[in-house]
Amino acid sequence: MTVTYRLLKLEQTDQLLRPWRRLTDTAKPRGGWIRAVREALGMTTVQLAKRLGVTQQAVTAFEKNEATGKITLESLEKLASAMDCRIVYAVVPNASPLAEMRRARARALAERQVKRVSHSMKLEDQGVGAREEKRQLEQLTDELLRGSPRKLWD
Repeated sequence: MTVTYRLLKLEQTDQLLRPWRRLTDTAKPRGGWIRAVREALGMTTVQLAKRLGVTQQAVTAFEKNEATGKITLESLEKLASAMDCRIVYAVVPNASPLAEMRRARARALAERQVKRVSHSMKLEDQGVGAREEKRQLEQLTDELLRGSPRKLWD
């Protein structure tokens, strides 16, 4: 995969995730989304069970599993569909866009390498100044970003 292609893919994925970042502060209802939507529609667990072709106890178990984070996506999709809804699913970075996450990771690795080399050089009384160290840090960060992204996560 070329560097240009990787950067394009990263940028496009960041664009796709942008609208989702605003939603990350939305708290899940205490009993879960399935229960909240079902109750808002005025639908009983018996009625939802009938639409799904399962028992009322199964619906109660599904709702409990969703509330505790143990439900499968497949089950969520079936439950949502039975209420004429759909599941919207995404993996959204906690703090920053993906490109910033990669740069921060590359910089952390570069800092580690530069510090290690600087320490050895200082022990040999051959240290460089702060300005040169900063230049080396930026250069190494950029090199890491141009290289294989897999190396950032070892």
